[in-house]
Amino acid sequence: MTNYPFILFNKSPLQLRLIGARGGRAFGRNQRLRRALLSAPPDAVPRRAPLLPTTAEAIAMLDAQFPWLRAAERRVPFAARVPRASTSAATTRRGPCAP
Repeated sequence: MTNYPFILFNKSPLQLRLIGARGGRAFGRNQRLRRALLSAPPDAVPRRAPLLPTTAEAIAMLDAQFPWLRAAERRVPFAARVPRASTSAATTRRGPCAP
């Protein structure tokens, strides 16, 4: 706390507003001076991030790196290739105790 607490008492709202504005102007002036003392960044224009490969390029890179997985995204899973028995009521097994 300041050593002069009485400076904010017995003031009108307009006077308090002017005191606050004076502090804001001082802060802005000091901020501008601080920024001027900092050296400018070497690159004013931000560098572009390296472009990521497209999906097709990424798949081609993976196919080259792992040839045994080539075209794995197009393969049919084993469970889909196995023919399944029909589940009709006539072919369902119920065990030795079933009627």
